[in-house]
Amino acid sequence: MVRVLPESEMPTSPPLLALENVTVVRGAPAERPALDGVSLRIEVGEHVCILGPNGCGKSTLIKTLTRECYPVAREGSSISILGRERWNIFELRSLLGIVSPDLLASCTTDATGRDVVLSGFFSSTRIFPHHHADPEHLARAEATLARLGIAHLAHRPVSQMSSGEAKRTLIARALVHDPETLLFDEPSNALDIAAQFQLRDTMRELAQSGLGILLVTHHVSEIIPEIARLVLLREGRIMADGAKQEILTAGHLSSLFGVPVRLVEQDSYFHLY
Repeated sequence: MVRVLPESEMPTSPPLLALENVTVVRGAPAERPALDGVSLRIEVGEHVCILGPNGCGKSTLIKTLTRECYPVAREGSSISILGRERWNIFELRSLLGIVSPDLLASCTTDATGRDVVLSGFFSSTRIFPHHHADPEHLARAEATLARLGIAHLAHRPVSQMSSGEAKRTLIARALVHDPETLLFDEPSNALDIAAQFQLRDTMRELAQSGLGILLVTHHVSEIIPEIARLVLLREGRIMADGAKQEILTAGHLSSLFGVPVRLVEQDSYFHLY
């Protein structure tokens, strides 16, 4: 199912992402494609969740957006990001805020919270000798840490933070350069219950501030109420795409995950049993 906007709601700016019949292969050529003939359009400012089981191609979709993976070149296939087919990846990443397990793993060093946040200006995960943060960078890093209520982590090494503190520091890194969209890849991994609740509250505040949110997850409970659209991904293909209230059903989710499930809604959040 593909969502069709009425003419009065058609966007006037280029979409965040426009994929047409895109196939991405990772590993040996004989392996099943990680993405297989995917067509998908996501507008700037949309709140969208890509939902699917492990191995369905979710992370590959994110890596295709951030230019860490590239599609197979073939006739009838195309990809554009913010209206452009070609990008300097450092310029592109300055327009996207990314929070992912890969980044978290890269940050578990003696780098301090402030250094991690400053690294968002340089598309790295810490400050290296050739990086030169100017006073504006420093001021924005301090302001972003304060915005997320973690100013006290500015001088604490990431290796000494809890998982929740490290994740909030990564969100600050993603926000520091005023991106157009935030990409959350499996954001609650390794978080305890209290940290998960904090993360959900933070995501809601950011969505309500006008930032676009692209959430990639296999946890239905991570889908915040502000997310209006759901894309179900299974074995590298889009199984369904549409309004959350139409797509988020026990029947769809049973087919998606391959097991019978019961779906319960409480306080605008959903849970599977």
